[in-house]
Amino acid sequence: MASGAGEQRDPRASHRISLYPDPVAAKPRPPQRPPNLTRRSVLAGEAAAADAEIEDALAVPPDPQVAAFFDVDNTVMQGASIFHLARGLHRREFFTTRDLLSAAWRQTWFRVVGSEDPEHIEEARVSALGFIAGHGVAELESLSDEIFDEGMAHRIWPGTRALAQLHLDEGQRVWLVTAAPVEIARVIARRLGLTGAMGTVAEHRDGIYTGRLVGDMLHGQAKADAVTELARHEGLDLALCFAYSDSSNDLPMLQLVGHPCAVNPDSRLREHAREHGWPVRDYRTGRKAARVGLLGAVLATAAGTGVAAGSVLRRRLH
Repeated sequence: MASGAGEQRDPRASHRISLYPDPVAAKPRPPQRPPNLTRRSVLAGEAAAADAEIEDALAVPPDPQVAAFFDVDNTVMQGASIFHLARGLHRREFFTTRDLLSAAWRQTWFRVVGSEDPEHIEEARVSALGFIAGHGVAELESLSDEIFDEGMAHRIWPGTRALAQLHLDEGQRVWLVTAAPVEIARVIARRLGLTGAMGTVAEHRDGIYTGRLVGDMLHGQAKADAVTELARHEGLDLALCFAYSDSSNDLPMLQLVGHPCAVNPDSRLREHAREHGWPVRDYRTGRKAARVGLLGAVLATAAGTGVAAGSVLRRRLH
């Protein structure tokens, strides 16, 4: 297990030690939002938070001010949830191999290069969930349960699952916050016994997906917007809240709370965590944890967005 500031080898050793590292690093001031931040990011955050409010409408938590927010891909589960979802849907003839490869390339370029070009961003946004256009919401929700059982359940990181359980044991609510479709995010949260989930919201009319998104993908700043909106609605004190992620793309969300934590971090997030005294937990094997350079990031992102799935599918077709 990799070492890092505030790291605990066994998160189950003590609830208080695991949840409240001592000393708690002073929360850095969140960076100013870029002046050109699009309305889509805010809209995506509001839509995701609204969905979470519906999911948790009947909950009466013992601790009304504190919650924990977990990224999903490579934080809660090994690999990318949308990759496993896309693979399961492809097996059920939801879309063609060409559709999968086309969307995967756009998503990979967007996530790896981090392009700020409006045309690239728009292409990534449009292609993110375009493959479900024309299908029913109820159909996708039903299949998501099946796909979780066959391709996701065994990929949950036990260490991260234990961290989430510690928060639940403290009477704190636990939400997943992910760029994956909210439908699969809800399934993961429900199966793990968590409070709820916020994810990318796909537009639908009369129960049929249009192929468009409500705002942007829940990525980067949009995640922070979603957490902020949910905290406002639920009366949470973000200075007392927790956030966990593997990616430097989630720094806006991590910097929003009083207790950020890097889990299976990429190289940039690991460095940032050490500089600011954040806890670092790595549940990967030594070999996997060592691969935190650019090549590892590229390969992981490619697999997460479906490129790896495309290569497997091509082999099956020949």
